[in-house]
Amino acid sequence: MFRFSKRQKTLTIGQLNQLEEIKMKPEWIKAISKMTFGIYVLTTTDKEIINGMIASWVSMISYSPPLIVAAVHPNRYSHMIIEKSACFALNILSQDQKDFLSRFKGPDPNAKFAGIDYRKGKTGSPILSGCTGYMECKIVDQYKPGNHTLFIGEIINAKLLKDSIPLSTLNYKGVYLGKD
Repeated sequence: MFRFSKRQKTLTIGQLNQLEEIKMKPEWIKAISKMTFGIYVLTTTDKEIINGMIASWVSMISYSPPLIVAAVHPNRYSHMIIEKSACFALNILSQDQKDFLSRFKGPDPNAKFAGIDYRKGKTGSPILSGCTGYMECKIVDQYKPGNHTLFIGEIINAKLLKDSIPLSTLNYKGVYLGKD
């Protein structure tokens, strides 16, 4: 298996070739399906364009400075917007907001936001009303170690809006393997 050097942000051709040889085995998928993640609506904006997507490959990676990593596949519309705007917001869903899953998996940005209340945050990214809370981030770095881009965002604004149980992969049937 390959290792990254301290300064390496992308894979070399040799490492990509090694990665191509790795196939997801059925027993791996079964084990991976038991990993637990929060389920968020990642929103972003660039000027008048807004978009939102479901994100579960998200984690806090530093307390000081407060950093969040979010993995986004390059074929997602949000990926392009994040690269241009260098910001995103993570909206924390509660367990009673499962309907947001189908809404924000769709391809039409206008349909995603139709009929729901939101406001622009400090970054301009949509903050969804009724969510448990949110974190707004400015991009401080990004890495492309595999088929997803890891956007490292520094939290510039965050707030808990209500005390509720967050939605997680424990409340969702299926598993996102990240193939696309």
